[in-house]
Amino acid sequence: MVLTRLSRRALIGAGASTILAGLALRGVQAEQSLLPVTSQCGDGDEPTPRQTEGPYFTPNSPERTNLLEDGMPGERLALAGFVLDHRCRPVAGALLDLWHCDSTGEYDNQGYRLRGHQFSDAQGRFVFETIVPGLYPGRTRHYHIKVQAPGRSILTTQLYFPGEPGNDDDRIFNAALVLDIPLGRGPNLARYDFVLDLG
Repeated sequence: MVLTRLSRRALIGAGASTILAGLALRGVQAEQSLLPVTSQCGDGDEPTPRQTEGPYFTPNSPERTNLLEDGMPGERLALAGFVLDHRCRPVAGALLDLWHCDSTGEYDNQGYRLRGHQFSDAQGRFVFETIVPGLYPGRTRHYHIKVQAPGRSILTTQLYFPGEPGNDDDRIFNAALVLDIPLGRGPNLARYDFVLDLG
């Protein structure tokens, strides 16, 4: 399976090769075929929807792009994309703080396992190397993330997986936040571009 559909607000085709180049530099072997050619940004996209933080956010996560640990179970995944303003211009130095449960649905509330933050580069790019989260009771499969442009308010949201049986029953699921991910074929690469309302 390859990526076939992305949220309309997650499209900026000119950046696909630069994301893949960034992945290669970080040791993630990705092929061009994993990211399709997409339409250009700038078609009146709305800002990325906000969602609840949930009960398990831990402040002061370590700054890192790789959340993997030796022997960690779970399917590997690289989550890559851009941080953009509402005119689709890249936002450099944006804080991205990601956290999620492990492959068994457990959150680490004592330390920083599967938690970390980074800053978007000069082109607004980011890449997290992590795993596909397990199922947390009562929720569909998801990531939590906070995104903040320098000196601006924080966007707190969640990202979801396609084809999950729990999507239809999840009380806060939002189809605008769904990732298309080539599960079951390595390396896995997902893309989401965050659009911030910076006025």
